[in-house]
Amino acid sequence: MTGFSGKHVFFDEQFLHVDLQDGRRISTPLSWYAELKQASPELRNDWQLICDATGIEWPALDYHLSIAAMLEHAIDVA
Repeated sequence: MTGFSGKHVFFDEQFLHVDLQDGRRISTPLSWYAELKQASPELRNDWQLICDATGIEWPALDYHLSIAAMLEHAIDVA
C-alpha cells in the first residue's frame, strides 16, 4: 500500500486518528502503540509528518509510524 498522505494527527482517550489528504480518516487503538499510550498528552501532540507526509514522527519520543503500516495492521486484525 502506497500513496497514503496524512495531513493531521490527533488522539482521544482510546484512539490515534490520522486525517488523510484525500479526506479519509484512519483510527487505530492507542493500545497498539505502547510508547504513545504511555507518553503525556503534550508529547503525543508534538508530532510532525515525515517522508512526504506518509509517516509520522514524534521527535521527543524518537518514535516513527508509517501510515501505510497502520492500514496494513488494521486490515490484518479486522
